[in-house]
Parts: sequence; structure tokens; C-alpha cells
Amino acid sequence: MRILDLAGSPAAMGNAHGAAHSEEIRTYAAERILLAGSEFWAGGEISRGDVLDIARSCLPAHEAHSPSLYAEMCGIAEGAGITPEEAVVVGGFTDFVDTVRAAVGGPHPDEVVEDDCTAFIVPDHRCDGQGFYGQTWDMHDSATEHVVLLRIQPVDGPAALVFTTTGCVGQIGMNEAGVCVGINNLVATDGCPGVMWTSVVRDALLQDSAAAARDAILAADLAGAHSFLVFDASGEGHMVEAFPTARPTVTLDADALVHTNHALWNEAVALEAPKHDVLKDSSTRRRARALELLDRDGIDEHVLMAVTRDDGAICQVSREPFHIESSGAVIMRPRTLDFWAVWGLPSHNEYVHVPFAA
Repeated sequence: MRILDLAGSPAAMGNAHGAAHSEEIRTYAAERILLAGSEFWAGGEISRGDVLDIARSCLPAHEAHSPSLYAEMCGIAEGAGITPEEAVVVGGFTDFVDTVRAAVGGPHPDEVVEDDCTAFIVPDHRCDGQGFYGQTWDMHDSATEHVVLLRIQPVDGPAALVFTTTGCVGQIGMNEAGVCVGINNLVATDGCPGVMWTSVVRDALLQDSAAAARDAILAADLAGAHSFLVFDASGEGHMVEAFPTARPTVTLDADALVHTNHALWNEAVALEAPKHDVLKDSSTRRRARALELLDRDGIDEHVLMAVTRDDGAICQVSREPFHIESSGAVIMRPRTLDFWAVWGLPSHNEYVHVPFAA
């Protein structure tokens, strides 16, 4: 697991991030922009210029949502030698393609590969009083090489540990107040110019409680759809199926909350795009398997690491034709501020414990 330490102002942290991985970010951005304009992802082939015009239309929403995170994103772009609109694409691809498909207006391509992540919150009483947030981060296998862990010490917010990919402000994390935030991808039919999910994750990590993190997600001007899961050191947890025009929410109770890549509530199901039958089956099986494995007492970090390594459904290995794999995973215990992460397939690699201080 690569760890990048960042400190200072938002612009300084972003610039250091971009400069540290500049060549990699430029390559990754070029790949993502090409994909975003392809018929396979967009529902109709569009030019690179059109892709970047759509990305540019999202910049005002980012700046309005969080001037500090907008400055950090622009800092990444400057450090890596790309434009801010290119940073929108490389940093928020799975939301951005929801926006592109809405702009193109063609038929939704059923073969789109967005079958990403198995996430769970386990309540305190199942874990001897110290609950957990955990998840795999699944993506096309070409993304695995870009995984990095940011250890951030901003001048204007709490320190945080953030699992992400190069060029992206954040995807999963925990701050020093014990607020944990994670995600699953959903595919929206109501995409629009707006804020990418990665900025929403980082904004939630600026909050001091799960309730405040939930409220930040509910208030965001979203570009596409994700489920967001938030949990804190008090044992409070929430899950939001967040679409641009609907956000059904549930609160953690006696049993674990588990989410994969299909909407669970009618309000969200109505806005969900079609999913290939193989991917729909994978999402259903992964959620059922996680619920089965988490229906017990005495859960600790080793149990949860084993859940992420489950080869029956949860730990995804790249196969034809979709090439999805578990590119990493995270286990977080907010009451003790313990954070474990693994790069690549959890079944093939070892977790490392990452402290807040270098």
C-alpha cells in the first residue's frame, strides 16, 4: 500500500499530490477521458472536446460545494500538468459517466461495467462495544495500480486517512474525530452537471459526527449516483442511496448494514439504470453473502478481513468479459481510530495498520 503524506493548505496538498504522481495521473486521465467518450460508456460516441466541455460544466458546482476541495482539486491538476476539467474526469469517473449519458441522451448501454464494492457497517453490540466500517473497493482491474492511501493534515480541517486513486481527492476514509465514510457505485438515469462523489466523500470527512456527514451528503448537488455509508465513534451509522433527485436513507439498528451495487428502496430503484444480468446477480450474491457472514457476535478486525477475502462472492477476481476485481479494501474502527488497508486483492495480500501520524 503506497502512502502519501499531505499537509498544509488545500491548494498545497493538491499540488503535492499531483506532482508526486504526475505522469501516472496524466496517463490515467487520458484513459478515463477516452472511455467517457466511447459508445460503450456514453451510449453514443462523442469527442474528447465534448467530454471536456461536459466536465467543464461541472466546475461551478464543485466550487460552490466546497471552495477548499475545489482548490485542492485544482492543485492536483496544476501539480500533475492537467486541466481542472480533466481532474473532474479522473477524480470522479463513475459519477461523471452518469452526467455524460444524460447529456448524450442515447440508450443506456446495458453492458456498462460499474459493479463496484461491498460495504458494511457492523454495530457496536456485535463487536464487543467497538463497531466497524469496512468495504472492498472493486473496479476494472486496470485501476488497481493507481490505488494510494492519503494521510492528510489540512490547516483548515481534521486529519484523515483516505483510501483513493492517484488524481482523486478521496473515496473512503476516517477522520481524527472517528467519522468514517464509504461508498458503493450506483448507475443513475438522472445524471446532470454537479459535484462528483469523491468531493462529497471528502466533505463528509470534514464533519464531526455521522449525522453531520449524512446531512452533508443529503445537501450536495450531486452529478451521479452512489450509496454512501457513514459511521462514527458513538456507534451512530447511516446509509444513503444518493441520486441527484432522490436520497432515501436508513439508520443503523441492531443488524449490520450492507450495500453493494443495486438500489434497495423504491424511490432509488425508479432512477436506477439497467444492469447486465451477470452484474445484477453478482451484486445480489455479494450482499447476501456479507449479511450471512456478519450475522454473528464477537466480530473483530480479523473476522472482517476474512469477509473481504471471501472467495464465494465478495473478493472479486478479474475474469472475462468484465475484468472487475477487488483492487483493495479498508477496515476502520472509529472508537479506537484504528485503520487497516490492503492494496489489491485482499485474498492475495496482507492488511497494514496505518496510524494517523507518520
